[in-house]
Amino acid sequence: MMHRTFPAALALAALSSAAQAQTNMPFALDWRFEGPSAPYFVAIDQGYFAEAGLSVEISAGQGSLDAIPKVATGAYPMGFADMNSLIKFLDQNPDAPVIGVMMVYDRPPFAIVGRRSLGVESPSDLEGKILGAPPPDGAFAQWPIFVAETGIDASTITIEPVGFPTREPSLAEGTVDAITGFSFTSFLNTARLGVPEEDISVILMADHGVDLYGNVIIANTDFAEANPDAVAAFLEAVAKGWVDTIDDPAAAIEALASRNPAMDSDLELRRLELALEDSVLTDWVREHGMGRIDDDRFANSIEQIRLTYEYQTDPDASLYFTDAFLPEGGFALD
Repeated sequence: MMHRTFPAALALAALSSAAQAQTNMPFALDWRFEGPSAPYFVAIDQGYFAEAGLSVEISAGQGSLDAIPKVATGAYPMGFADMNSLIKFLDQNPDAPVIGVMMVYDRPPFAIVGRRSLGVESPSDLEGKILGAPPPDGAFAQWPIFVAETGIDASTITIEPVGFPTREPSLAEGTVDAITGFSFTSFLNTARLGVPEEDISVILMADHGVDLYGNVIIANTDFAEANPDAVAAFLEAVAKGWVDTIDDPAAAIEALASRNPAMDSDLELRRLELALEDSVLTDWVREHGMGRIDDDRFANSIEQIRLTYEYQTDPDASLYFTDAFLPEGGFALD
């Protein structure tokens, strides 16, 4: 597994011992306190962080790259962010002390969400149709890769710029035939607008040749080198939170509800279950454990990014992810 080199003795300490003294480790999320963030609160409530000598406070974020500068500046030692955004950030800021340390979304939720009644079930069905896409949308950013991998004729597809608030309403009203978005978010938002679930099609880009990874736990490398045992213990506690969440998603949502009392628990449970199905519990993760990456796939994903982004420097996978703080076989989820 390729990774940035950390001192061997420290890496061994990271894998063999929990933090002895209480260590403050605030954690910056990518988004609001919604279903997929429940495992981190489970880890708090079950005492997994405390048992490891860690004091963890979780902060909400404002987008998939929001946590990256927070961690790079040292404001937070740990965060949760989109791997592809991290790669671009480090290309532009090669000396920034931030790196991915545990993959969570083995498959990103980037998707095309359509309606069967409008003739959209597969990539080729998009030809001749209208695709609603917010210009800053993370899924729409991968459109050139999706087009290249599927071989669809993009010249026949009308891209209709829509705002985030009007994206799913446009699909529900039928003014567009499909939209770009995160699978679990756009599916649920469309269903809440009255579109029957059986009419909603979800085309995951990861199922059609897009090798990109999704969200990853990131660490400040200065902090990690000084506190390798704390980072390893943090990741182990997070993994325990995910195991509990997989075993009992409804109980995990209860942990989340205490932090977000106004939320719709049924909706967030569904969002969590879809995130588990689409992004976390993949066949690869079941076989190889949670947290790790596949080197060949990662190398290909870095090349695919060239279709949407011009690298300023020659990309170096070892700057983007390290497995130094993970157990050798990843975290078992059963």
